[in-house]
Amino acid sequence: MRNLVMDLSGRDLISTLDWSVDEIEIALRLAEELKWRYHSFGLAEIPRILDRKVFFMLFYAPSTRTRAAFEAAMTMLGGHAAYVEAKTTRLSVGAKKVGEAAKDVAVMYERYGHGIGIRILDKAIDYVYGRGNEVLQIYAKHARVPVINMADDKFHPTQGLADLYTFRERFGKIQGKKYVVMWAYSPEIRGWCSVQEDIILFTRFGVDVVVAHPPGFDLDPKLMEIAKKNAEESGGNLEFTDNLEEALDGAHAVFPRNWASPKLVELGYSKFAEEELKIYEKYRDWKVTRKLFDLMDKHGVLMHVLPIFRGYEADDDVIDDPKRSIIYEQAENGLWTKAAVLALTLYGVK
Repeated sequence: MRNLVMDLSGRDLISTLDWSVDEIEIALRLAEELKWRYHSFGLAEIPRILDRKVFFMLFYAPSTRTRAAFEAAMTMLGGHAAYVEAKTTRLSVGAKKVGEAAKDVAVMYERYGHGIGIRILDKAIDYVYGRGNEVLQIYAKHARVPVINMADDKFHPTQGLADLYTFRERFGKIQGKKYVVMWAYSPEIRGWCSVQEDIILFTRFGVDVVVAHPPGFDLDPKLMEIAKKNAEESGGNLEFTDNLEEALDGAHAVFPRNWASPKLVELGYSKFAEEELKIYEKYRDWKVTRKLFDLMDKHGVLMHVLPIFRGYEADDDVIDDPKRSIIYEQAENGLWTKAAVLALTLYGVK
């Protein structure tokens, strides 16, 4: 394990595009080993390779799993995760226009600890596309310790790693397997990061990715072009469709999730949310029902980054299917991929 963790020491992770396929493989192998050690022998067999190291987690946006998984991972590896809520600081956040610059906080936390995690998306930036990632780039530019993206408006790299790990754990060889990223109805507006991360990552590993959405819900065109190129180079495929039945026919996994329209992420939640939700009402039938689920491969599974909105994005009998819903396994794997990223990036930091 020690041979693995030196290769990525000191590296940032803003998107999985920052790491080569070989480097991502290292992270997945380490996550697999950590999970195997824990389930086979218990916590005592997880090496405390981050003993007395500190990872500052700065949350501009709330979290259920991301915070918990990073804290648990740092503790297992012998270190400490310090949770900092941005609104409790003197940073310029939201309505507070005048405040401390991100550059200054980056340099300060660098001197206090060994890594920095940033989560900034959705209502924290009024959903305006690019604002969150710009803040991440400021921290990465000025901090000399690793900066880990815990989700911004463009990317969610540790979630993408968890999703790919889970898909491989279930199916083994994933070349040519069909993974459907599906827009789904919800009365809650959500951003693009998780769906985009999966699309740009899975296409690097030869997966046949299908993106299903109603008209008017296109994603970042530049990232979709990158994903198309990824698919060409890996031997996979990338397809876009507005036909749900065709999308799910023979699929090995479906990821149903609401995401905002391009117009909302251009104008902002405060200006367009009311109109956006009216548009959503036209597509209330965009959810994973049992009928749609049964169109998939007989071993096909439901995946989701959570929270999944029950009765909206998918029906309860699909979500609670004991053999074909793997959302909780996927959530657990987020712990192991985050642990792997922390071990790889922080280990060599003095």
